[in-house]
Amino acid sequence: MERPQRMTHNGPKITFISKFTEVFFDSDGYFHSSYQIFGQGGDGSNRRAIVCLGLLNVVLLIAAVALGINCSKVKEGSLHVSHPAATQLINELNYLRSNNSDAMKAQEEAKQALQKALKNHAQLKVQIEQQKTINDGYHRQVEVLRAEKANLQANISALEGTCGRCLAGWSILNSTCYFFSYTESSSVKKNWFDSRADCISRDANLVVIDNPEEQRFLSDSIKNKKTSSKWWENGFWIGITDMETEGTWVWINNVTEVENRYWMDGEPNNLGHHGENCGVAVYSPTNPWKTWFDGFCSVPLHWICEMPSK
Repeated sequence: MERPQRMTHNGPKITFISKFTEVFFDSDGYFHSSYQIFGQGGDGSNRRAIVCLGLLNVVLLIAAVALGINCSKVKEGSLHVSHPAATQLINELNYLRSNNSDAMKAQEEAKQALQKALKNHAQLKVQIEQQKTINDGYHRQVEVLRAEKANLQANISALEGTCGRCLAGWSILNSTCYFFSYTESSSVKKNWFDSRADCISRDANLVVIDNPEEQRFLSDSIKNKKTSSKWWENGFWIGITDMETEGTWVWINNVTEVENRYWMDGEPNNLGHHGENCGVAVYSPTNPWKTWFDGFCSVPLHWICEMPSK
């Protein structure tokens, strides 16, 4: 580097050389420098120059220190301001991530719970159908048992009522036992000839009605034994016929019916002269003494058997 020269008023030439050996900031932001001055000339002038330069160095040093302090404060304040905000943002981000993870986990658990519930529902539906089938079977069995119980109770009542003088299922009046086919089967009906054959197979015969008490008893007994909305289809075969001689009604015990006490008004009429030759008894809600009519012997109806009691 050239050496600048200056002229003084006294004439001598003063030469000085300035050299900055080091200029830097330390880790805390403070400014440092090393300054060397080499001069030639008068001692007074040199001293003044050195003093001025030293003051300038001090001023620059103070400025650097102040600037470093300000930078440090700004940096520290920035850290104090930004660090909590960043921490809060990070915490919120972590919270949202945690909530999102929990939400996804809850969603997956809810999905699995729903699938499990649907599976359980399907299984429960199958079990309900199976139980319904089982219950229907139990219900049918109960109905069968109830029917058997009713029959047993009827037999017991019949035995108690007849004191063992009549067979089970038969009714008793005085010294005669009566069998109503309806009580054995409400759906089985026979013509007059087959009905009489059934009575004979039971060591009995079709009923012969020969007194008012018996007429009233039989009328009351068939009161609720109905199978049709047509009144004549609810009749019961009895043991009287005019097959031998039209208009002459004879009981199966060969006793001729000479009075028309129990025939319905206008009966027997041999409707259309087509062979209404067999007697039928039916319940009459208006007059229990007018319950007979003549019918076609081939028509299937219920029947009444009678036999002496034991």
